[in-house]
Amino acid sequence: MKRNIITTADGSKTIQIEDWDEQYHSKHGAIQEAQHVFIKEGLHHYLELNQTKEISILEIGFGTGLNSFLTLLEAQTSNINYNYNGVEGYPVSMDEIKQLNYVELISSENEFMFDKLHSVSWETEFEITPNFKLTKRQQFFEDIKDVNQFDLIYFDAFGARVQPELWTKAIFEIMYNALKPKGVLATYAAIGEVKRNMKALGFNVERLQGPPGKRHMLRGTK
Repeated sequence: MKRNIITTADGSKTIQIEDWDEQYHSKHGAIQEAQHVFIKEGLHHYLELNQTKEISILEIGFGTGLNSFLTLLEAQTSNINYNYNGVEGYPVSMDEIKQLNYVELISSENEFMFDKLHSVSWETEFEITPNFKLTKRQQFFEDIKDVNQFDLIYFDAFGARVQPELWTKAIFEIMYNALKPKGVLATYAAIGEVKRNMKALGFNVERLQGPPGKRHMLRGTK
């Protein structure tokens, strides 16, 4: 399928799959979406409720590395140790990564850290900074077997319109099992079926204000 680099409404770039008319991030602003959904309503929310010296995060859809880069920058302002697992079935090419402008727009002095996120090998834990460890896992989401391992999940799969199989009750049961008690899942999606599936599995589900260009998003707590 043909893939293009496009510029979103906040000036940040993302990858578009032309045949699907689907993007890795919101056309209304890639950085704005990631900051709102995963950092503000995911990471900040979890840390406000939990006094902790260590946090384990699972990202569903490592993709461009935007969410991991923003989380890495958050880690640099805290005394918390981060263990970050990024799962991706089809890793993005380095040629595509080089065309993105996240470093330029977010933190140009930390370009070396963004590059390191992408240059380290898959399937091995690496220390990106003294308090941020990354493991990139090339894996399909349905094959995740972790149980009670993560405090926070960034659920950033392609939308249900193009990949409905990634938004089923079976997938969210895998997510529920992977979370520790009181763990949090944040996602940009807000469709009724996903909300009902999450509730049926035992999540306490909140429908929150969405990022620019989207009315709502969902957050679930185990």
